[in-house]
Amino acid sequence: MAALAALTGCTSAAAAPGRPTVVIGAKQFTEQWIIGELYKQALTDAGYDVELKSNIGSTNIIDGALTSGQIDLYPEYTGVILQVLAEAKSVPTNAADTFNEAKKFQETRGLTLLKPTPFQNRNAVAVKPAFAKEHGLKTISDLKKAGHVVFGEYPDNLEGALGYHDMVKSYGLNDTELKTLNIGLQYTALDHGQVDAADVFTTDPQLAKGGYKILEDTKGYYGFQNVAPVVHRDVLKEQGPGFAKVLNRVDALLTDQAVREMNRAVDTVRLAPSEVADRFLRANHVT
Repeated sequence: MAALAALTGCTSAAAAPGRPTVVIGAKQFTEQWIIGELYKQALTDAGYDVELKSNIGSTNIIDGALTSGQIDLYPEYTGVILQVLAEAKSVPTNAADTFNEAKKFQETRGLTLLKPTPFQNRNAVAVKPAFAKEHGLKTISDLKKAGHVVFGEYPDNLEGALGYHDMVKSYGLNDTELKTLNIGLQYTALDHGQVDAADVFTTDPQLAKGGYKILEDTKGYYGFQNVAPVVHRDVLKEQGPGFAKVLNRVDALLTDQAVREMNRAVDTVRLAPSEVADRFLRANHVT
């Protein structure tokens, strides 16, 4: 992966005096750790004084940290903003409208969204290939063919427009048993037969190995999940226009392939998120 090539020769700019320290937050899984490091390192190199707090917790927990002033910004998924925070009863049918509605909601709270990433990390339903073959599964609705199905779902995604309960209702999965699992544990649960199907993310590096089958979302149920920094508007004013430009430059580089490879570098190759972020930024001439 070219983005993870070992490059050298970067020197960081000195932090400008008089600007407050910006505290970046990140949720408790690999992709968020990496994006948090990308933001921190790019901003630090551009001369901003930055602190990163990773592993904060679920959407509601990190949103509480943001609104209470414990952090100043964090990367969030546009569909999650509408589903979990705005508690929307329905979500838009395209990425642009999803972003615009999410930004509109955040601006009612003294926050805003910067530009979204090209990549999106959508939810999907995965099963083991043998289970799919046994029951003839190609789509989510085909799970009805398997009879009683134990479904692994993470706690943040039970309710709301993209949540488990509405998904089951939408697809008519009347014989489905819920098993709640923290993000990252669903693959082990599938491998050990603890669940028959599970909610996964489309940028998970585990999916590249061919050991899992994604069932087609024929209803387009799971919506759109581009990432955008959620930030206090007063922080943008304090830091000046160059601050948003740095973050926008980083996010513009985050394609599906780039994010999958960085996730793989952490989860499979076992590099530290900070090292992966550093190599990516250097390879793309950001730092």
